[in-house]
Amino acid sequence: MDAKAAAKAVKQGEVSPVYLLYGSEKYQMNEFLSFLEAQLVSKEDRDFALIHMDLGESPIQAVVEEAETVPFMVPRKLIIVRDASLFTAGKESAKVEHRPETLLTYLDAPAEYSVIVFLVPQEKLDERKKIVKAVKKSGTALAFTPLGGEDLLKWIEKQAAKEECRFESGAAEMLVRNAGTGLQTLAGEVDKLCLFAGRGCVITGAVVHQLVARSTEQSVFALVEDIANLRLNQALSIFYELLKQREEPIKIAALITRQFRIILQVKTLSRQSYSQQQIASQLGLHPYAVKIAGEQARKFQAARLESILNELGELDYKMKSGAMDKVLGLELFLLRLGA
Repeated sequence: MDAKAAAKAVKQGEVSPVYLLYGSEKYQMNEFLSFLEAQLVSKEDRDFALIHMDLGESPIQAVVEEAETVPFMVPRKLIIVRDASLFTAGKESAKVEHRPETLLTYLDAPAEYSVIVFLVPQEKLDERKKIVKAVKKSGTALAFTPLGGEDLLKWIEKQAAKEECRFESGAAEMLVRNAGTGLQTLAGEVDKLCLFAGRGCVITGAVVHQLVARSTEQSVFALVEDIANLRLNQALSIFYELLKQREEPIKIAALITRQFRIILQVKTLSRQSYSQQQIASQLGLHPYAVKIAGEQARKFQAARLESILNELGELDYKMKSGAMDKVLGLELFLLRLGA
């Protein structure tokens, strides 16, 4: 079951006794939690109905005890439990002794007046653990993973539609290239752009360029993109802008190296028939970053990428040893790369 299906079930009155929300996409996870709060607890009942607990400070048996306790002055309790160790392969807190069997027993006959929500901000659960298997069997486990390329753009369009705005062709993609792939950041930027444009208006690429500042990492991302497309003047312009912002040349070189390494890794894995999602999981990257790296990879031979990485390694040594001026070294590298 995914989040949409789970939300539909809740609206129809089919509420699980336990929800296990996990994954690296915290924004969507918190959105679903807010949805549960709105659906299951009225505003006037929240002081008594919302219970927050942390498994780093309280044992799981305390959570079960709270769930079994009849609510005071409200028809239902929503118990929100944070921490990840009990459901993942990570080490559990040494200062708290958990007895997972108490939750297993509870799941055999859960209280009708309590809903437990476990928040696990980790990509994977430890499927070997009995507690994970039991929650999946008796409750609802929902994964919140980063949105893929097209899904991410659709999400941005949907956020803009809520504000009665829309992006012109290519503007949403420009927003991602400037702001990155974090949904929390993107949501804030969409709100800002819609407020600037006004309801019913179209957000253009020019407006995105004007209002959404790029981080250093995103600037380097754009710099490599310009190099891949033989836009040397634009690449140098980004480089000089980073210097004006007093970014350290060694840091810029390191980020350039990282991006070219990603491009080579994506190219290698793509040749081995890995999908975008598999590559993203393998490299620990956002699917959108893999998509862009894949497009860049098509413009370089593998041997050329290896040569660039070797050259960057030599440049790093010369910059750190003082054998070459840092700014001049990077300038010459970019000029050779774009030649």
